[in-house]
Amino acid sequence: MDVLSDPHAGICLRVRRFCFTIEPEETLVLPTYKGSALRGAFGHAFRKVICALRKEKCIECLLRGKCIYSYVFETPPPSDTKVMRKYTTAPHPFVLEPPLERKREYVPGDAISFGLLLIGKAIEYLPYFIYAFDEMGKTGLGKGKGAFTLGKVVNTGMPNLPDDQTVYSSDTKTLVPVQSGDLCLPFSVDPAMCAVSSPPGQLSLEFLTPARISYDRHLTDKPEFHVLIRNLLRRLALLCYFHCGEDTSGWDFKKIIECAEGVRIKEKDLKWHDWERYSARQDTRMKMGGFIGKITYEGQIGPFMPLIRAGEIVHVGKGTSFGLGKYRILEK
Repeated sequence: MDVLSDPHAGICLRVRRFCFTIEPEETLVLPTYKGSALRGAFGHAFRKVICALRKEKCIECLLRGKCIYSYVFETPPPSDTKVMRKYTTAPHPFVLEPPLERKREYVPGDAISFGLLLIGKAIEYLPYFIYAFDEMGKTGLGKGKGAFTLGKVVNTGMPNLPDDQTVYSSDTKTLVPVQSGDLCLPFSVDPAMCAVSSPPGQLSLEFLTPARISYDRHLTDKPEFHVLIRNLLRRLALLCYFHCGEDTSGWDFKKIIECAEGVRIKEKDLKWHDWERYSARQDTRMKMGGFIGKITYEGQIGPFMPLIRAGEIVHVGKGTSFGLGKYRILEK
């Protein structure tokens, strides 16, 4: 059994990945981890171009239920939601993937490329993301607020299409309609998987950006397999429910996690990476540390691979909109 099979229906998490390239007009000085600078400046620019009433707090705004900024950054759960009733916001429907190079200074003639993953309903709001990044170039980025030009935006990884599609270019200042064909991450969840015996195997993962994975309300630096699966289940369920219209209220987390507890850590080479960001909204510096490195699990891995592969694309843990929690599956 190589999937989490549901006898009734599968779950489809719709995603699109775009590659943005910016070109410095003057020297840009960025932090080593660029996700903080990109996400912070983007959030400010997005609100500036979208917000109609300039309210300080979205929760107090009369337009909250219809506002694109509120949907993207403060996603309010519907009043009749079946899940997450105790929370005021749902997970962000986007992931910024900053360049992982350690280079900090960029000059005119350089190019900086980063990824933007849009999930579900947020895919249709791509023009707003492009406009916000274009406006962000005028405000500036990094230390000293260096100006830049949004060079181009490319639609990448399209299913059934051989070539990437340029949807925006600074040469034409024109937005091209995005070709159809969202990437569907199919998986389904059935506790009956626990009763099916599959050959034991190994799974090696490399965490490329700090992963902030919590267990029992605390961040962990030793992600047991069941802890990883808990975090993946929660993230995927909420993204599917709030942004893709999939009903995940019937998922039996408990039985799936019990099955995951049979998989053990074989070896790990992880280290904690600390970094901070300044939150203008909260007017404070926030610690955003997490673990990076490699880990190998051993046990009945097969049934969980659809979840692992989906997480490889949408990331896992806290701070994913900053690009945190990015991992890749290592080939044997």
